[in-house]
Amino acid sequence: MPLSEHEQRQLEQIEQSLYREDRRLARLVRSSDPRVHYRRRVAEALVGLALGAAMIAVGLIVRDLVPLAVAGFVVMLLCGIWVLNSWRQMATVALGAAQGGPAGKRRSRRRRRASSPRGTFGERLDERWRRRQEGER
Repeated sequence: MPLSEHEQRQLEQIEQSLYREDRRLARLVRSSDPRVHYRRRVAEALVGLALGAAMIAVGLIVRDLVPLAVAGFVVMLLCGIWVLNSWRQMATVALGAAQGGPAGKRRSRRRRRASSPRGTFGERLDERWRRRQEGER
């Protein structure tokens, strides 16, 4: 059941007073928020992307350091994958928090789909094969 506006304001005031009184508690609560964790990972990956770009630039400017440019490309590629995964996870966590439930809804959909009246994929293939063998279309 959602809180009323008055109750939300009261809750925010209580949280703010707790944070003001106990800085350590505020730091612990903020560090346990998964969005903060993923935001930090995105920032670290972006720094890695910049470092990889710098490695490529130095490797191309100095002709003898071509392996450095290749290593920079690999660093950029890995950091790009890392930033995309972290961004996606951060959005999933934020979406789950906005909906008021857990973010991982895919498994429940799979279970529901598997228990549908049409049957599983294999069962449907078997049924089609049986109908073809019997001459039905």
